[in-house]
Amino acid sequence: MADLEMKRHFTAPPEKVFDFVTQPQHLTKWWGPEGITLAEHVLDFSSPGPWMSIMKNSEGGIHKVTGEILMVEHGKSVTFTWAWHDDDDKRGHESEVRFTVQSDGDGGTDFTMLHRNLADDDSAQNHESGWTSSFTKLEKYVDQVAV
Repeated sequence: MADLEMKRHFTAPPEKVFDFVTQPQHLTKWWGPEGITLAEHVLDFSSPGPWMSIMKNSEGGIHKVTGEILMVEHGKSVTFTWAWHDDDDKRGHESEVRFTVQSDGDGGTDFTMLHRNLADDDSAQNHESGWTSSFTKLEKYVDQVAV
């Protein structure tokens, strides 16, 4: 099993960043790597319950991921499970993701994503690439909306 931790800094305050990573109207603006569109989704990380997204790449390939929101500490963190589906829609290995936001003490936000229990190092590398691209979209979105 492998873990992946990524950190970002935003000049926006923590309460805004928390909304951007939990509220459906914001999640849909940055969810998924660059070049990916959301074909279908149930993306609301503001309270416990199921979530899902079906992402479509430019070649028409479909990538489905689902999970359960396990815990929401409003304004601080959200924890959810994560599992990809195969071509037969069979759910694969389950891992766990936690988004954490906290004040940087200067009006901005320190954001941490911890993706735990990935199947192996290759999976961690693939997820690092996807999350990096997604967080690039998030950074652009926060800069546009939080001004």
